[in-house]
Amino acid sequence: MLVTGAAGFVGTNLIKRLLLLGADVTATFYEKRPFIKDDDIRYIQSDLRFSENCMEVCENIDYIFMCAANTSGAKVIATTPLVHLTPNILMNMNMLEAAYEAEVEKFLFMSSNTVYPFTDFPVKEDDITNKFYKSYHIVAWMKRFTEIVCDMYASSIKMPMKTVVVRPGNLYGPFDKFDWEKSKVIPALIRRAVEKHDPFVVWGDGMDLKDFLYIDDYIDGMLLAMEKLDDFQPINIANGLAVTIRDVLKEILIAADYQNAPVEYDASKPTMIPKRMIDISLANELLSWSPKVSLKEGIQRTVDWYKEIYS
Repeated sequence: MLVTGAAGFVGTNLIKRLLLLGADVTATFYEKRPFIKDDDIRYIQSDLRFSENCMEVCENIDYIFMCAANTSGAKVIATTPLVHLTPNILMNMNMLEAAYEAEVEKFLFMSSNTVYPFTDFPVKEDDITNKFYKSYHIVAWMKRFTEIVCDMYASSIKMPMKTVVVRPGNLYGPFDKFDWEKSKVIPALIRRAVEKHDPFVVWGDGMDLKDFLYIDDYIDGMLLAMEKLDDFQPINIANGLAVTIRDVLKEILIAADYQNAPVEYDASKPTMIPKRMIDISLANELLSWSPKVSLKEGIQRTVDWYKEIYS
């Protein structure tokens, strides 16, 4: 099987799991070198924006996990959102075409919960309106467009290719991005806590409501989706329980032993959607999946990993 984005957050954790399962893994990376070094992995350095490269990496592959993407945090999305458009569209379209030409058995696309509108209720898979929260407009349309193309390959041609679309919650855990430019909220807060920032600045007012899912739980759900879903059916793989940024911060400060942090909330800094709740009943029903790792445990694991790797 093929994992694209082998040096990324999800790709790294997925490869670790696949190795434990004894899978035959081919993996692609672009510029950043992969974390996982193992002779059982066939690594290919490749720029998936070019169709000929995609054709090459799809040869003799049965299953593809499309984890490669140009991703970032709130600052980049707010200031330069177009960086998410063309590179990702090129990669997604070229990989789908190459997978189809190579007669791949099944193709999994990692979408996003940004494809849902702003709501006051937990979103289900059919709550799509193609109206997006203003800050997400470009990244959401990129993901949604790719979902529609996946449906075309699965449902609208004479010889279809099985495609799986997974919509994750807000993922966190080991191997995430912790640099200031691209980190999302949990890695950024963990870094500030471990480095004992004074003052301890939190972007926004801390009352944003999010669905955070520990990466190991997501990998479980993604693998089950690849195994069990044959008909085209996008599926939420999330926590199903929303918490505020202040709730998350409390657990981070405890885990980093910095409970007396002089916290300051800066409402002038860019933040994302103020409320996102996700319904995971379909994953419970179709995959017999539900998350196992609590926020407290997941944060502690991530803080411990960060200290070990970056100390």
